[in-house]
Amino acid sequence: MKSALQYFAGALLLAGGAVARPQDTEVEAAAGPGGGFGGPPIPPKQWVSRTWKGENYKCKCYPGDSCWPSTKDWQKLNTTVGGNLRVNLPPAASCYNTFTGPLGTVNPYNAAQCADVTAKFPNEQFQIDLPTAGLWTYFTNDTCRPTTNPADTCTLGHYGVLYIQAQTVAHIQAGINFARDNNLRLVIRNTGHDFLGRSVGWGSLVINTHSFQSISTTNSWNGPGGYSGSAVTVGAGVQAIDALNHLHALTPPKIMVTGECATVGIAGGLPQGGGHGPLTNQQGFLADTALQFKVITAGGQIVTANANTNADLFKALRGGGPAAFGVIVEATYKTFTDVASAGINVDITPANTNGDINLLWQAIGVFHSYSVAWVDAGLYVYYEIFGPTLHVHPIVGVGKTLAQVQALVQPFFDDLAALGVTYTSSSHSYSTFHEHYFAQFEPEAAGNSALTGGWTVARQDAVANGTAIVNAFRALGDAGAVMVGHMWNAGAIPQAEQDKSSINPRFRSVVDKIITIVPVAGNAPLSEKAAAQNLLTNVVDGGLRAASPNGAAYVNEADPFQPNWQTAFWGTNYPSLLTARSKWDPQGVFYAVSTPGTENWSQIEYETRLCKIESSGKGKGKTRR
Repeated sequence: MKSALQYFAGALLLAGGAVARPQDTEVEAAAGPGGGFGGPPIPPKQWVSRTWKGENYKCKCYPGDSCWPSTKDWQKLNTTVGGNLRVNLPPAASCYNTFTGPLGTVNPYNAAQCADVTAKFPNEQFQIDLPTAGLWTYFTNDTCRPTTNPADTCTLGHYGVLYIQAQTVAHIQAGINFARDNNLRLVIRNTGHDFLGRSVGWGSLVINTHSFQSISTTNSWNGPGGYSGSAVTVGAGVQAIDALNHLHALTPPKIMVTGECATVGIAGGLPQGGGHGPLTNQQGFLADTALQFKVITAGGQIVTANANTNADLFKALRGGGPAAFGVIVEATYKTFTDVASAGINVDITPANTNGDINLLWQAIGVFHSYSVAWVDAGLYVYYEIFGPTLHVHPIVGVGKTLAQVQALVQPFFDDLAALGVTYTSSSHSYSTFHEHYFAQFEPEAAGNSALTGGWTVARQDAVANGTAIVNAFRALGDAGAVMVGHMWNAGAIPQAEQDKSSINPRFRSVVDKIITIVPVAGNAPLSEKAAAQNLLTNVVDGGLRAASPNGAAYVNEADPFQPNWQTAFWGTNYPSLLTARSKWDPQGVFYAVSTPGTENWSQIEYETRLCKIESSGKGKGKTRR
């Protein structure tokens, strides 16, 4: 595949020679060129007028449009970014005789490379290390999957057209400035660990930040925010696995809030969505532990955001939505002394109920009835329901002995025995949470295609509507969906700390955060995609919303096309986020579906062109197929 990339890039005169490394420059809280943080106004000639389904739009610039940059313009950008501009091919292009993209046609077939891609396609780290891959492929349009038939058709789908493999802050600045000045669809991508298609975008320029791998620590933070304990500062590309291993090597070992998946990046979309994980009971969201960000704005400036400097931006970046306010290139978080931990795994399958599915669902109901008691006792519970099977891996007691965790879980086991339901279980104790994290949390697979949704169960609804909630679980399973649950309590931290973030206040009374998954091929017919979306929005998630009306939705793991997404994602914090967006990115240089300020943006023409609605219409803020 590499040779094909080099050939294609060379044909377009994009191969860069030795060039001077651009210098990083920092501007603190100064208005950008043109008098605003969003940079100079986009010239009217850079907007493309389109009409779609009776509505008028002005769209970003794409290949084939008269405003698309010339080869000379791209060459100049390539020089500016040190020869790190590349023409993009899909990950599996090497399996095909011919690839036809918006910039031309090449012959990328390579049997050895195809075999390698095919074998590694489900591997998360393999996908992460690729420059533009989306780990879950639905929103790529799946037009170039691994195949054993090289004569099949391979097209770019919704992957970006070109990408910058950024090595310095100046490279990112140059890419943002180029995208803004030419009104290009811009995608910021670190790991591609994203369910909602934000790491890909039809016709886009992608900036890859994964090379920013710096990690440093301090025993005493001396910056603003009223905190003086230990902290870690990470670059934009750092993943949880690397940060946790770095902290574990300290004396004494430290830990930090991360997601339950170790491959997730911890400086970009995770804190901007909130960032929940196994330590949420003790420390809240990752965003709650943020002390400072270094951010590149839509105007191409690098600014510091903390409690004293650009405080509105700092708060917006703490749970206010990904790809909405700027590009985080460095993040500083609180760290905590590691402690002993213990966990229990539980599995209940139809075999444990002699094939009695009603009895199995009774067992699931009993399991979920402990959600409030368990999170109040400080337990974190990660579980999956599919098939139907209840797969709980694991129940986690951070700072607890195994005997303490077993005592908390034993009443559940007693209830199962009273029902006549057997189960398989294992339990373990660990000297540190670091050891526990890597021992009991299971690795995830990449390369699958599905729509993702989700909702949360509020404490008051878990108490009052427990039966209705489990009935909603069963209904989504009967509809062919899968669910992943996370029991935690994010409201244990002081109210003053909660108020410093943009996270929906409803999350502080959540006892279970659920991801729902509806399998559907990315290259399925449009009618099939529409049916799957309707199923997710109105049946699968609709049932959860009805059963837990006091719940909320987590922007990184939810249906972006649900009704009233502004309230579902941010609640009473949404108006302040709109204000921040209008200040820091008034022109829409950055974009992620259903984030603050995107109500007038749509992906029209079958989910391709990103456009602003000019005439009033009934579909604002939604993908118009």
